[in-house]
Amino acid sequence: MPYRRLPNTDAARIKALRTAMSLGKEMPPFKLAFTQRSLLKLQSFISYFEQALSNQRQTYEIQVRNNISYKESLKKVKLYLSHFIQVMNMAIVRGELSEDTRSFFGLNNDLRSVPSLNTEKEILLIGANVIKGESERLRRAKTAITNPTMAVVKVRYEQYLEAYDFQKTLQKRNKLALEKLSSLRNDADDIIVQIWNEVEDHFKDLPENMKREEATKYGLVYVFRKNELLRIHFSQAEQSGIGQSQPTSN
Repeated sequence: MPYRRLPNTDAARIKALRTAMSLGKEMPPFKLAFTQRSLLKLQSFISYFEQALSNQRQTYEIQVRNNISYKESLKKVKLYLSHFIQVMNMAIVRGELSEDTRSFFGLNNDLRSVPSLNTEKEILLIGANVIKGESERLRRAKTAITNPTMAVVKVRYEQYLEAYDFQKTLQKRNKLALEKLSSLRNDADDIIVQIWNEVEDHFKDLPENMKREEATKYGLVYVFRKNELLRIHFSQAEQSGIGQSQPTSN
């Protein structure tokens, strides 16, 4: 016996719901294979579910599109922070700046390389420390670090900070949309199971093949197991005469 397979994707759920809705609109109640109570529940739910699905897709697409400009902003701020720290380190090596200059930026005085800028957290922290440190140095009339200047680094950092905040907002919106959609999936599955059970019960007195044929019109999906497919194949082969011995001529 083939088994009934319930939808396991949102696209399949929408298809099952729309199929039932379409028949519910086309057929009079006394001919419909599922109850009016289920039809009313379906009517009040389907547009809500479709809207949640559309909203989640939109928020995800916006997030993906914005991620391109976010990655570009991330790349730029890493470059400028790295160059600023490299210029500072080279100036220290040349004796133009004192060894304790690094401490203004929250860096170890023995650290002669660029600190890790591989994560958002590191970029935000080091960027803030670099801007604060250079402002303090200039307040104390220290020699400004140039190429790049702090003004340029600050612009790049603020651009990144704005892009970071916006991207996090988009991620939060998508997360909320996903959570909303996830909560509605259980409701969709309950409605589909209820309708499909009623449809099968409606056709229960028909032979199995006819029962499945009629139920399929309502969107029900039946799947044959591998051994069942093999039996069907061999049965069809026997009926068509394939594999039977042919009479030999004298």
